[in-house]
Amino acid sequence: MALPVLTKRLVEIKLGAYCEKRIPHHVRDQVRLSFAIRGNSVTLNEERIAFSQPGTWVTVPIAQFRYEDNGSWGLFCSDRNSKWHRYHQAKPSRDLDTLLAALDADQTGIFWG
Repeated sequence: MALPVLTKRLVEIKLGAYCEKRIPHHVRDQVRLSFAIRGNSVTLNEERIAFSQPGTWVTVPIAQFRYEDNGSWGLFCSDRNSKWHRYHQAKPSRDLDTLLAALDADQTGIFWG
């Protein structure tokens, strides 16, 4: 299922702003955040310069938001095998900002360490 057009646009605005504010300007030549939309999933990625290959960016998925049929969003975290699991410290919500706040709070340290 693809995201509804208006929902997709809202996600682009909210996550674009989130990525912009999360990384300080003085380190953006070394690290940045981006997101990718695929179907009903939005994956937040951290990109860093590769240690062994300056000029090459390495992308690591940080979190995933999934839009469900009932209009709510779920927050998911990745394990060491790149499998996604529901983040149980944040209940599904119709408000993406609620899940972005849970991502920032990162009660378990699974997203930001």
